[in-house]
Amino acid sequence: MITCNALRWGAPGQPLTPALDLTLEKGSLTGIIGANGTGKSSLLKVIAGLQKPLAGKVSVEVPRRRGLSFLPQQQHLDRQFPISLQELVAAGFWGTQLTPPQRNERLQAVLEDWCLSGLEHRPLMALSGGELQRALLARMSLAEAPVLLLDEPHAALDEDGQALCWKHIHAWHDQGRTIIVVCHDLASVRHHTQHVVQIKSTGCVFGPSKELIRPQPHMQVA
Repeated sequence: MITCNALRWGAPGQPLTPALDLTLEKGSLTGIIGANGTGKSSLLKVIAGLQKPLAGKVSVEVPRRRGLSFLPQQQHLDRQFPISLQELVAAGFWGTQLTPPQRNERLQAVLEDWCLSGLEHRPLMALSGGELQRALLARMSLAEAPVLLLDEPHAALDEDGQALCWKHIHAWHDQGRTIIVVCHDLASVRHHTQHVVQIKSTGCVFGPSKELIRPQPHMQVA
């Protein structure tokens, strides 16, 4: 489903790691971990086709239309943009063939699923960080793409929000979607994902999450 061949990424002339060869099977749930500045988000953007690799290639076997959906970090969103929460979430309908009544029914269900009912007409600038993050995730629910790339989906979420986030990620995975999650919470990655890509300046390591992430006494699962 997703194949990286001799892939290198980073600033021009400054690759962050040695070349990466990696294959992620269809329907897999994979975490990406590593220290700050190792290129976790950059790798996700290269896989999404939003950033060009320095070398090598990425192949993502999905339909050209609505095949892949990318969750950016909310810091890249212009909160001054004059749209409401409902309009932000409804952007996930792009490319669908639903009738207006079908869209409205689906939209209301997704807003309720993400505990956003009653906030539909609130502008982005009036949302809390957690509300905005749940809105971005709700937009992913409407996208229904077979490949989901999630960059720090935990961001700004409280404990209940994180539990809700992982509940939906597992539901998407149960539907057979291929999911990659960049996350700094090692306990959650260990508990919730099948495999993990650990990025280091010396190279990337791929393997089962429970083997590469050793449990620590202070670890708590979100």
